[in-house]
Amino acid sequence: MSKGDILDSSSVVREAWERLEPELSTVGYELIEIEFIQQSNTWILRLYIDGEDGITLKDCTSASRLVSALLEQNDFVPGAYSLEVSSPGIDRPIRRPDDFRKYAGEAIKLKTISAIEGRKRFKGTLKGFEDGIISFEQEGELVGVHIENVKKAQLDR
Repeated sequence: MSKGDILDSSSVVREAWERLEPELSTVGYELIEIEFIQQSNTWILRLYIDGEDGITLKDCTSASRLVSALLEQNDFVPGAYSLEVSSPGIDRPIRRPDDFRKYAGEAIKLKTISAIEGRKRFKGTLKGFEDGIISFEQEGELVGVHIENVKKAQLDR
């Protein structure tokens, strides 16, 4: 995307993910989420990262330097923007099959694209992931949701 193009935040996020995720992975960081949003008159490219033992301020600083260098080199974010690198926090988003396996036993909140029995919002205890199905217990009942029907899922700590 050149700087003259109309700003498309979803394409910026997509390209950022493709270019930054492998580089962050090689230095031990997992890219959790990317946002490219406008607050007041400022565009913000916000990255959430995690690591094997969590994330410290030093990790965020280190990742920010790496990402800044990659962004300067590749120049795919149009115009002026601020870069923020942060930990995902206690209500960490979960979206990959491995995330759903890793956090089995944890409380989650989940929003679906299509309603299931008239509902799109769920809270429960994550049981696992198998064959594309996320299973969790809600109010004593086992619920299964196909991963492609998930709009958003996060830990609920």
